Amino acid sequence: MPIKNRFADFQNEMVTWRHNFHEHPELQFDLPRTTKKVIELLKEFGVNSIKNEVGKSGIVAEIHGQKVDSGRSIGFRADMDALPVSEVNNFSHKSKIENKMHACGHDGHTTILLGVAKYLCETRNFNGRVVLVFQPAEEGGGGAKAMVDDNLIKNWDINEIYGLHNLPNLPVGEFAIKSGALMAASDFFEIIVEGKGGHAALPHFSNDTTLASSAIVLALQQIVSRRVSALQSVVLSVTGLSTDTMAHNVTPDTVRITGTTRFLDEQERQKMPSSIQKTAESTAVAYGCSAKVRYEFGVSVTDNYVENTEFAVAAAKEVVGAQNIKTDIEPIMAGEDFSEMLSQCPGAFIFLGNGPSASWHNPSYDFNNEALPFGCSWFANLAEQRLPLD
Repeated sequence: MPIKNRFADFQNEMVTWRHNFHEHPELQFDLPRTTKKVIELLKEFGVNSIKNEVGKSGIVAEIHGQKVDSGRSIGFRADMDALPVSEVNNFSHKSKIENKMHACGHDGHTTILLGVAKYLCETRNFNGRVVLVFQPAEEGGGGAKAMVDDNLIKNWDINEIYGLHNLPNLPVGEFAIKSGALMAASDFFEIIVEGKGGHAALPHFSNDTTLASSAIVLALQQIVSRRVSALQSVVLSVTGLSTDTMAHNVTPDTVRITGTTRFLDEQERQKMPSSIQKTAESTAVAYGCSAKVRYEFGVSVTDNYVENTEFAVAAAKEVVGAQNIKTDIEPIMAGEDFSEMLSQCPGAFIFLGNGPSASWHNPSYDFNNEALPFGCSWFANLAEQRLPLD
């Protein structure tokens, strides 16, 4: 039976798994219910080995092909964590937990990899080993790094690794990919502005941190527009301001500014901490205040290997045909910590069409069940193409 038809056969079963994950979202590394369900299903399918608590709460499972001693292994990764978002959907599988929601489709990604496990355990139509990586804490928690630091690549002798992510508004049944930089490096910053608070009716007795912070926010926008080449893709976004008081008639002593920066070029990335620090400090001084900057490097650029991108495209062609694969997609400035795995092992990351839908991290988002067989088929084709029978 063709691979896609086999997945269509048990799509309803996969939908049941996904809805179960969606109703019970968990955050970052704290995934007891999710990991228990994943392990139960993997055991039911008959995988050859399971190890949990890799990278704190990650799961690694092996499926052996017909000849295990072929010396080849391939890794497939799915993320499991949800987001601290309150869902506004009203369907039956809506999140049952307040301020937790699968608003990025990781419930779908986990389900896809479970579907792949079920199929590969049935068929074993490959030589070597398939290593399934169920990762925690993709949403800003460093889950991929935790698994890599736990010797994921070395201990399971992974030769190449692949992952996918749904893409809202790319039609279901289509894939999108490019070699090189596909997703951005993602960093974070915090600026604490300190001055002298006081009565809002007597501003001349204070050093107004609110005014200074407003000037800093405006000045930060000029870093990208005036210090970075227009040919570079760089984003600097201020995402929050908070003060130590909410009273209408009080000038605060301190203001906290938070934000994020995104890059496709590592040289531009390395210049940013100094630029933010100089801008914030000098602007604060001009208003009689001071500023302290904390800059945190996050995930690196998700940089697809050229040859592995070709392998990913070849597998997708078997699923949907060349006409339904976009290989010239523009990079997306969101971050993805699959980059940590690509830094240790050749591989590629691909986008799977989610059809018309709300954007990632939106409280109205939902993974499209119709995309499940396409994602499963892509992984299964990769296994059979990259680990062929003699």
